[in-house]
Amino acid sequence: MPTHFGPATGPRRGPDGQRFACKDTPKTTAISVSFLSRQEQLSALLPPGFSLGAEPVVTVTATYMKEIEWLAGRGYNMLGVTIPAIYHGKAGLVAGSFLLVLWENLTEPIITGREELGYSKIFADLPEPVTRNDELHCAANWDGFRFMDLSVGQLQPLSAEQIAGNATATKSAGTLHYKYMPRTSEPGRADVRYAVLTPIAVPNRVVTSMSRGQGKLQFHRARWEDMPTQYMIVNALHALDVLEYRGATVSHTVGGKDLSDMQILLAPEGPATSL
Repeated sequence: MPTHFGPATGPRRGPDGQRFACKDTPKTTAISVSFLSRQEQLSALLPPGFSLGAEPVVTVTATYMKEIEWLAGRGYNMLGVTIPAIYHGKAGLVAGSFLLVLWENLTEPIITGREELGYSKIFADLPEPVTRNDELHCAANWDGFRFMDLSVGQLQPLSAEQIAGNATATKSAGTLHYKYMPRTSEPGRADVRYAVLTPIAVPNRVVTSMSRGQGKLQFHRARWEDMPTQYMIVNALHALDVLEYRGATVSHTVGGKDLSDMQILLAPEGPATSL
């Protein structure tokens, strides 16, 4: 919306209706930290139809993208939180990483990602990472309130063989989501609600380098006054127990995809909207 000006342009439609190749762009840096938490805490965050995957590990990833073709060379940043999950659907079990929340610092990818794809996207200020004392530091803010800090260090570069081994070792089908759109003037009733999968394959993505090291992170407890529409999200993540850290990675890639391969996962009892 608005539709009355004609079809909107975005990641999957250029100014003349063409698709974007996503072959040489974007240029992406992704910084991830993982930690082991408690099964009962993570299970409580999953929507209907999902169960927790093999191990209660939380992964927080700060991503910085440049030279994005559909934004005419501009870029934006993201902060995502995922946990392993299994969706119990009509076609059987689908295992992947469930995206609890994805913060972005630009309106257009938030709107298109929510409405077209079903990503749980919201806004935050996500400044570029800084290097201090041989460590990379990332932060996230909302209207001046700093709600997350993440840092990685002791980084060691991986060989080409190790990078290839990481890519083939995963058994994930991709990233799982729960798309929910409320019905106007009917609180508690949905126009749309169903599970969605982003398939893991990204044929055009080339990993130019990857390093592994140690990381740590902290979500800072927020008052309603600090983040009136997001405090409950941040506080739920702040409350997760960090039993042990599971390492950190920094990767640099070129290329991607336009996410037009998204798949609706049907609920076992019938149509997707009956979840």
